[in-house]
Amino acid sequence: MRFGILGSGSWATALAKMLTDNKHEINWLLRTETAIEYFNKRGHNPNYLRSVNFNTACIKFSIDVKKVVADSDIILMAIPSAYVEEVLKELNKEDLQNKKIVSAIKGILPTENILLNEYLYKYFEFPLENYFTVMGPCHAEEVAGEKLSYLSFSGLNEDVAETVSQFFKTAYINTVVNHDVIGVQYAAVLKNIYALGAGLAHGLEYGDNFLSVLIANCADEMAGFLKKVGIEHMVVGEHEPANPVTHRKSPNYAASVYLGDLLVTCYSLYSRNRTFGTMIGKGYSVKAAQLEMNMVAEGYNASRCIYEINKHVHADMPIAKAIYQILWEQWPAQKGFKQIEEVLI
Repeated sequence: MRFGILGSGSWATALAKMLTDNKHEINWLLRTETAIEYFNKRGHNPNYLRSVNFNTACIKFSIDVKKVVADSDIILMAIPSAYVEEVLKELNKEDLQNKKIVSAIKGILPTENILLNEYLYKYFEFPLENYFTVMGPCHAEEVAGEKLSYLSFSGLNEDVAETVSQFFKTAYINTVVNHDVIGVQYAAVLKNIYALGAGLAHGLEYGDNFLSVLIANCADEMAGFLKKVGIEHMVVGEHEPANPVTHRKSPNYAASVYLGDLLVTCYSLYSRNRTFGTMIGKGYSVKAAQLEMNMVAEGYNASRCIYEINKHVHADMPIAKAIYQILWEQWPAQKGFKQIEEVLI
């Protein structure tokens, strides 16, 4: 099986590490010839996870997206959501025929406020049956340090998702599988928004007690949105019968890809969304925070996307709305959080 990776950030680099640690050859799209030259000479990404050294004999680098896609059976997309359309504009629907796509994108395409699978179907007639997702909870920095992490693979066909997941399983990566392709994507989008909110609270010097209440309410708000868009298994403590082979429970809202990813993204110092929110809470402007970080915090664009989507979904989302108002309507963070304080239970 030939893998192609679109994206060259920290998460793309972590996923490349998993595959090459398992001796799989990969085709990897980088932005510039200079980056390729550096990578081949030094054996590591020039900009992200520089501690991870690769055997470059396992990697074919290219700046040509059509070549990477043509030479691969499974396309792993790890591009920030705001740049997906720019990267894919050179492709046509024939380029993606008979391919499988695994999305590692934890955001919504902001031009039309749609998920990646919706964009691929609309513009490439790409079938959902060949679309899979890989979600957390999993920070790239901990993958680099080979600290035990869990990845969740989702696909309509769980057997195929299981097969795909095995390419990534290592001594430091455990994999779990479900069929909730849409729900895990929305959960990944929402947890980034709420992690940004956790950062805002930290920047405003709220304490751990408040943060625990905030995150508990965020979890409830997220579950309410997921139910509104038709996602099942949102009840903690209830499972379908265990898998007779693995004896593993079926996933519910307490599973790692939902509640687990929300918790780690809100609490971890590795979380770029929490870091971004902390900077805003301390008084940085959005632009200044973006320049300072030099990394994409998906929660920023996601807050506006979810705000627009929820005009049609009609979920009760006062926390997400307040975060949107702080980021996009220039509300003072203190004002937004006074409003949040009034709705917490």
